[in-house]
Amino acid sequence: MTEFFGYAVNSILYQRGLYPPSTFEVKKKYGLGMLVSSDEEIKNYLVSVLDQINEWLIEKKLEKLVLVISSVRTRETVERWVFDIETDSEIGLEENEENVKPTEGGKGGEKNKKYEKSKQDITNEIAAIMRQIAASVTFLPLLEDECSFDLIVYTNKDSETPQEWEESDPRFIRNAETVKLRSFSTKVHSVEAAVAYKAESPLNV
Repeated sequence: MTEFFGYAVNSILYQRGLYPPSTFEVKKKYGLGMLVSSDEEIKNYLVSVLDQINEWLIEKKLEKLVLVISSVRTRETVERWVFDIETDSEIGLEENEENVKPTEGGKGGEKNKKYEKSKQDITNEIAAIMRQIAASVTFLPLLEDECSFDLIVYTNKDSETPQEWEESDPRFIRNAETVKLRSFSTKVHSVEAAVAYKAESPLNV
Protein backbone atom coordinates (compact mmCIF):
# COMPACT_ATOMS: atom_id res chain seq x y z
CA MET A 1 0.00 0.00 0.00
CA THR A 2 2.80 2.42 0.90
CA GLU A 3 4.61 1.51 -2.29
CA PHE A 4 1.49 2.31 -4.31
CA PHE A 5 1.25 5.78 -2.78
CA GLY A 6 4.89 6.45 -3.63
CA TYR A 7 4.46 5.52 -7.29
CA ALA A 8 1.11 7.35 -7.53
CA VAL A 9 2.58 10.61 -6.19
CA ASN A 10 5.58 10.38 -8.52
CA SER A 11 3.32 9.68 -11.48
CA ILE A 12 1.11 12.69 -10.73
CA LEU A 13 4.15 14.97 -10.38
CA TYR A 14 5.41 13.81 -13.77
CA GLN A 15 2.10 13.81 -15.65
CA ARG A 16 1.14 17.26 -14.37
CA GLY A 17 4.52 18.72 -15.32
CA LEU A 18 5.51 20.05 -11.91
CA TYR A 19 9.13 19.15 -12.58
CA PRO A 20 11.17 18.72 -15.80
CA PRO A 21 10.82 15.30 -17.49
CA SER A 22 14.61 14.97 -17.38
CA THR A 23 14.46 14.68 -13.57
CA PHE A 24 12.48 11.43 -13.75
CA GLU A 25 13.66 7.88 -14.40
CA VAL A 26 11.73 4.82 -15.51
CA LYS A 27 11.19 1.86 -13.20
CA LYS A 28 9.28 -1.30 -14.07
CA LYS A 29 6.35 -1.86 -11.71
CA TYR A 30 2.81 -3.26 -11.97
CA GLY A 31 3.67 -4.36 -15.50
CA LEU A 32 4.15 -0.71 -16.47
CA GLY A 33 7.03 1.70 -16.92
CA MET A 34 6.62 3.95 -13.89
CA LEU A 35 8.29 7.39 -13.81
CA VAL A 36 10.02 8.21 -10.53
CA SER A 37 11.73 11.47 -9.54
CA SER A 38 15.52 11.37 -9.34
CA ASP A 39 15.65 14.75 -7.56
CA GLU A 40 17.27 14.14 -4.16
CA GLU A 41 15.18 16.75 -2.34
CA ILE A 42 11.90 15.26 -3.59
CA LYS A 43 13.10 11.71 -2.92
CA ASN A 44 14.06 12.52 0.67
CA TYR A 45 10.77 14.32 1.29
CA LEU A 46 8.70 11.42 -0.05
CA VAL A 47 10.70 8.83 1.89
CA SER A 48 10.07 10.67 5.18
CA VAL A 49 6.35 11.07 4.48
CA LEU A 50 5.89 7.49 3.25
CA ASP A 51 7.73 6.05 6.26
CA GLN A 52 5.25 7.79 8.55
CA ILE A 53 2.31 6.74 6.35
CA ASN A 54 3.53 3.14 6.58
CA GLU A 55 3.46 3.30 10.38
CA TRP A 56 -0.10 4.63 10.35
CA LEU A 57 -1.15 1.92 7.89
CA ILE A 58 0.25 -0.80 10.15
CA GLU A 59 -1.54 0.76 13.12
CA LYS A 60 -4.73 1.02 10.99
CA LYS A 61 -4.96 4.75 11.64
CA LEU A 62 -4.65 6.17 8.11
CA GLU A 63 -7.92 7.44 6.62
CA LYS A 64 -6.99 9.62 3.66
CA LEU A 65 -4.02 10.87 1.64
CA VAL A 66 -4.41 14.06 -0.41
CA LEU A 67 -1.95 15.49 -2.91
CA VAL A 68 -2.59 19.20 -3.34
CA ILE A 69 -1.27 21.15 -6.32
CA SER A 70 -1.29 24.93 -5.91
CA SER A 71 -0.16 27.97 -7.84
CA VAL A 72 3.12 29.39 -6.57
CA ARG A 73 2.01 32.89 -7.63
CA THR A 74 -1.47 32.96 -6.07
CA ARG A 75 -1.18 30.04 -3.60
CA GLU A 76 -4.59 28.95 -4.85
CA THR A 77 -5.30 25.21 -4.93
CA VAL A 78 -5.84 24.12 -8.53
CA GLU A 79 -5.90 20.33 -8.16
CA ARG A 80 -6.64 17.95 -5.32
CA TRP A 81 -5.87 14.24 -5.72
CA VAL A 82 -7.67 12.26 -3.01
CA PHE A 83 -7.06 8.67 -1.92
CA ASP A 84 -9.65 7.53 0.63
CA ILE A 85 -8.49 4.53 2.65
CA GLU A 86 -10.80 2.08 4.39
CA THR A 87 -9.28 -0.49 6.75
CA ASP A 88 -10.81 -3.80 7.75
CA SER A 89 -10.23 -3.76 11.51
CA GLU A 90 -11.28 -7.40 11.85
CA ILE A 91 -8.09 -8.65 10.24
CA GLY A 92 -5.18 -9.04 12.65
CA LEU A 93 -1.53 -8.64 11.74
CA GLU A 94 -0.23 -11.63 9.77
CA GLU A 95 -3.69 -13.25 10.10
CA ASN A 96 -2.51 -15.43 12.98
CA GLU A 97 -4.20 -18.83 12.98
CA GLU A 98 -5.25 -18.29 16.60
CA ASN A 99 -7.38 -15.36 15.47
CA VAL A 100 -9.24 -17.24 12.72
CA LYS A 101 -12.80 -17.93 13.81
CA PRO A 102 -14.49 -21.28 13.07
CA THR A 103 -17.26 -21.29 10.49
CA GLU A 104 -20.83 -22.33 11.20
CA GLY A 105 -20.27 -25.74 9.66
CA GLY A 106 -17.88 -26.59 12.47
CA LYS A 107 -14.78 -26.36 10.26
CA GLY A 108 -12.59 -24.54 12.74
CA GLY A 109 -9.68 -22.54 11.36
CA GLU A 110 -11.09 -22.02 7.87
CA LYS A 111 -10.18 -18.59 6.56
CA ASN A 112 -12.94 -16.23 5.57
CA LYS A 113 -13.35 -16.22 1.79
CA LYS A 114 -13.76 -12.44 1.61
CA TYR A 115 -10.13 -12.01 2.61
CA GLU A 116 -8.80 -14.11 -0.25
CA LYS A 117 -7.36 -12.08 -3.10
CA SER A 118 -4.45 -12.89 -5.36
CA LYS A 119 -1.44 -10.62 -5.70
CA GLN A 120 -2.04 -10.53 -9.47
CA ASP A 121 -5.60 -9.24 -8.99
CA ILE A 122 -4.31 -6.46 -6.73
CA THR A 123 -1.56 -5.61 -9.21
CA ASN A 124 -4.07 -5.41 -12.07
CA GLU A 125 -6.30 -3.03 -10.10
CA ILE A 126 -3.35 -0.79 -9.20
CA ALA A 127 -2.15 -0.78 -12.83
CA ALA A 128 -5.62 0.41 -13.91
CA ILE A 129 -5.39 3.41 -11.55
CA MET A 130 -1.89 4.21 -12.78
CA ARG A 131 -3.12 4.20 -16.38
CA GLN A 132 -5.87 6.64 -15.41
CA ILE A 133 -3.33 8.97 -13.78
CA ALA A 134 -1.24 8.82 -16.96
CA ALA A 135 -4.34 9.61 -19.03
CA SER A 136 -5.34 12.53 -16.79
CA VAL A 137 -3.69 15.03 -19.15
CA THR A 138 -6.53 14.40 -21.59
CA PHE A 139 -9.18 15.95 -19.35
CA LEU A 140 -7.41 18.09 -16.73
CA PRO A 141 -6.88 21.80 -17.52
CA LEU A 142 -3.37 22.91 -18.41
CA LEU A 143 -1.40 24.18 -15.41
CA GLU A 144 -0.43 27.60 -16.73
CA ASP A 145 1.22 28.91 -13.55
CA GLU A 146 4.29 27.49 -11.87
CA CYS A 147 2.94 25.07 -9.29
CA SER A 148 4.07 23.31 -6.13
CA PHE A 149 2.64 20.33 -4.26
CA ASP A 150 1.88 19.33 -0.68
CA LEU A 151 0.79 16.05 0.88
CA ILE A 152 -2.02 16.16 3.44
CA VAL A 153 -2.66 13.10 5.60
CA TYR A 154 -5.86 12.36 7.51
CA THR A 155 -5.61 9.98 10.47
CA ASN A 156 -7.94 8.98 13.29
CA LYS A 157 -8.01 10.99 16.51
CA ASP A 158 -5.82 8.53 18.41
CA SER A 159 -2.81 9.12 16.15
CA GLU A 160 0.27 10.94 17.34
CA THR A 161 1.50 13.65 14.98
CA PRO A 162 5.28 13.93 14.47
CA GLN A 163 6.73 17.21 15.78
CA GLU A 164 8.03 18.25 12.35
CA TRP A 165 4.54 17.96 10.82
CA GLU A 166 2.14 20.89 10.70
CA GLU A 167 -1.64 21.06 10.87
CA SER A 168 -3.29 22.06 7.61
CA ASP A 169 -6.65 23.16 6.35
CA PRO A 170 -8.27 20.86 3.74
CA ARG A 171 -7.19 23.14 0.85
CA PHE A 172 -10.50 22.67 -0.96
CA ILE A 173 -11.11 24.08 -4.45
CA ARG A 174 -13.93 26.51 -5.14
CA ASN A 175 -16.31 25.48 -7.93
CA ALA A 176 -14.45 22.23 -8.36
CA GLU A 177 -15.07 19.55 -10.94
CA THR A 178 -14.41 16.02 -9.67
CA VAL A 179 -13.50 12.89 -11.61
CA LYS A 180 -13.67 9.58 -9.80
CA LEU A 181 -10.87 7.15 -10.58
CA ARG A 182 -10.75 3.39 -10.21
CA SER A 183 -10.43 1.71 -6.82
CA PHE A 184 -8.41 -1.20 -5.56
CA SER A 185 -8.28 -3.33 -2.44
CA THR A 186 -6.00 -5.70 -0.57
CA LYS A 187 -6.96 -8.15 2.17
CA VAL A 188 -6.78 -5.32 4.71
CA HIS A 189 -7.25 -1.99 2.89
CA SER A 190 -9.39 -0.56 0.13
CA VAL A 191 -8.62 2.68 -1.70
CA GLU A 192 -11.04 4.99 -3.53
CA ALA A 193 -9.30 7.57 -5.72
CA ALA A 194 -10.53 10.82 -7.26
CA VAL A 195 -9.18 14.09 -8.61
CA ALA A 196 -10.80 17.50 -8.18
CA TYR A 197 -9.73 20.45 -10.26
CA LYS A 198 -10.60 24.11 -10.69
CA ALA A 199 -13.39 24.45 -13.23
CA GLU A 200 -12.86 26.92 -16.01
CA SER A 201 -14.79 30.15 -15.65
CA PRO A 202 -17.58 30.57 -18.22
CA LEU A 203 -16.79 33.03 -20.98
CA ASN A 204 -18.65 36.33 -20.98
CA VAL A 205 -20.71 36.71 -24.14
